[in-house]
Amino acid sequence: MITAIPPIMHEMNITPNTAQWLTTVFMLVNGIMIPVSAFFIEKFTTRQLFMAAMGIFTLGTVVGYMAPNFEILLLSRMIQSAGAGVLIPLMQTVFLMIYPIEKRGAAMGLVGLVISFAPAIGPALSGWIIVNYSWRALFVFILPIAILTIIISHFKLVNVTELKNPKVDIPSIMLSSFGFGGLLYGFTAAGNYGWGSLMTITTLGIGIISLFLFIFRQLHMEKPMLEFRVFKYKVFTISTIIGMVGFLGLIGMETLIPLYMQNMRDFTAMEAGLALLPGALVSGFMSPITGRIFDKIGAKWLSICGLIIMTLSTVPFSLLGSNTSITFITIMFAIRMFGFSMVMMPATTAGLNQLPKRLIPHGAAMNNTMRQVAASVGTALLVTVMTSTAITVSDSPTISDPDIFGANIAFFVITFLSFITIFFSFYITKTSPEEDMEETASPSKETNE
Repeated sequence: MITAIPPIMHEMNITPNTAQWLTTVFMLVNGIMIPVSAFFIEKFTTRQLFMAAMGIFTLGTVVGYMAPNFEILLLSRMIQSAGAGVLIPLMQTVFLMIYPIEKRGAAMGLVGLVISFAPAIGPALSGWIIVNYSWRALFVFILPIAILTIIISHFKLVNVTELKNPKVDIPSIMLSSFGFGGLLYGFTAAGNYGWGSLMTITTLGIGIISLFLFIFRQLHMEKPMLEFRVFKYKVFTISTIIGMVGFLGLIGMETLIPLYMQNMRDFTAMEAGLALLPGALVSGFMSPITGRIFDKIGAKWLSICGLIIMTLSTVPFSLLGSNTSITFITIMFAIRMFGFSMVMMPATTAGLNQLPKRLIPHGAAMNNTMRQVAASVGTALLVTVMTSTAITVSDSPTISDPDIFGANIAFFVITFLSFITIFFSFYITKTSPEEDMEETASPSKETNE
């Protein structure tokens, strides 16, 4: 949907801050559904959960094709995301359960390849579809793939997760929805109405208070919906922070680059998609390789090198002008994605490897939740920075193109966050799960007795 945002803006007469909801609301609902996925994974079998999630995603795809206005289109994205929000943590949990710890790097590298493949062909393919057809054709293209996936899973998918029959906590779901949703809408409202508006202050206040109550409730529940106690494991906490910044930068840049190219430079949707294609291909190609390297040397130096590459390659994007070539944008984004492939899956796997096996579903849910929420709220904030900066400097005689200047400032924010994360990566250490260490220690204790 990223390359479809500009034409949808023109067709439905909406602002960039409103249009970016098509991607950010998808990630937000993902962020809300992912905590619930830990409950679903323990409540339903692998086959039941996967087929139900794909069914919901397929329903959202049909609604998106038929959407008569922006509100219904937004609803379709929420329905799609309700299904997709369960699929990724389910996939990660299954991989982590069926592979031993010494092979998880390679396994998660395959996960990275799968996750990178769609972004590799998606923007370019959607750009070609939009140029030749309509944005509705995007949903038509996805529909048979979704249906075929359901049919294959019915015959081929087996159950691997353990059922524990937990109870759902409705107040937790409501508080997390109001919390994350309030923050996202608050940042979006800031771009449309200003930081001092009643709408912005109210929604941000509701979001912050709801999140505080949500976290407080989780910490005082015997079986929480989202297990915040996983943050007592240092490497997991650090890897989650790195993942949040990395995913925020990825989705933020994949949103800002098409806006810059299509709205400010008059490139076509296909050209904007092609600019992102090599970078996504590089990331997909490198994911299995970095997974195998991780199994041998760990995540620390992979993450450090990757974050340095990401930071240095983002700097030029804060200096874009009215004559910057598509070749330059393509090459710099590809270099950044090369660094990205060295960071995300290795850091995520290192963090999850530190957790006891009983906490892996909760750790995967927490890690994915934080990444999706960071990308959702962060992208809304970046677009707000871009639009508000452009408005602020619109009357300045020294700035010839306020819109491009606003985009440069948004890219600078990504550069700064990537730079700060480098220092966190030095604290990634290779550790064993706590339960494994306890089990190793207990026999010797019994022998001594």
